[in-house]
Amino acid sequence: MAAEKSYDLARKAGEFALLRKANEVQILDLRKITSITDYFVICSGDADVQVRAIAETIIEKLKEEDIRVWNVEGFDTGRWILLDFVDVVVHVFLQEAREFYGLERLWGDAPTESIQ
Repeated sequence: MAAEKSYDLARKAGEFALLRKANEVQILDLRKITSITDYFVICSGDADVQVRAIAETIIEKLKEEDIRVWNVEGFDTGRWILLDFVDVVVHVFLQEAREFYGLERLWGDAPTESIQ
């Protein structure tokens, strides 16, 4: 996927997360740091029900645009749901799990953009 398209996908995923009142939506640009993906989208919710709702909304809204999720992990627990769109990986956390795992700290060299 071209960098512009992967950025657009990351931006859309972040905006769709906001539809379910996601907290602290961040896009991390990983293109110069790793080859595993172009972007991470990181956001969180206050309860497992909200975390699942955020993930479901992102999947459904992108599906309406003919963009399919390649893999989903963690939906059963609702603590950390990973949505793999190959060039964009979306991490939807329960707030306490986000703080514990600290992906923003781990990938601290990545340029970051907040979506509000």
